[in-house]
Amino acid sequence: MMQGSGFRWWQAVGIFVVANLVSAMPVGFGGDFAFYNSFRQPVVAPPDWLFPPMWMFLNITSLVALCRVANAGAVPGRRTFLISEGVGWVLFAAFPFAFFLLRSPVLGACDTACGLVVACVSVLAAAKVDRLAAVLVAFRLAWLTLATYVGVWLACYNPDPLFRQAIGP
Repeated sequence: MMQGSGFRWWQAVGIFVVANLVSAMPVGFGGDFAFYNSFRQPVVAPPDWLFPPMWMFLNITSLVALCRVANAGAVPGRRTFLISEGVGWVLFAAFPFAFFLLRSPVLGACDTACGLVVACVSVLAAAKVDRLAAVLVAFRLAWLTLATYVGVWLACYNPDPLFRQAIGP
């Protein structure tokens, strides 16, 4: 990172801390493993223990990409990337509320699918600015591709008490 750059490492740490504290509010760090494990799951579903270290890795790679793109100056794709990453962090922080607190696989799948779309936009925008940043965000894109499949599968093959109440018996 250049000396005097607009986006500093401590700002990235601030984003990381705030997003992870907000996401931990409903159920603590790592989510509610018992709730996740109570579902009928597809064969490719990741084990519960993989989520915390995977999201730690994805958060760090996303923030490194954010630092690189934010400090790239006024270049095509930068603004789109910054907006999409902001939306991505909101979706990350909102997922535990939707899935764990509301106990809704449907809302969890929707949040994850939206995250996948946002990651696609981020990779495409980053590719115009900084190829390494695009590669770093592509890790999240790959994970969210799997997570979207698993999330939609869970939503289709497991009862969702939130939506069952809304539509009746």
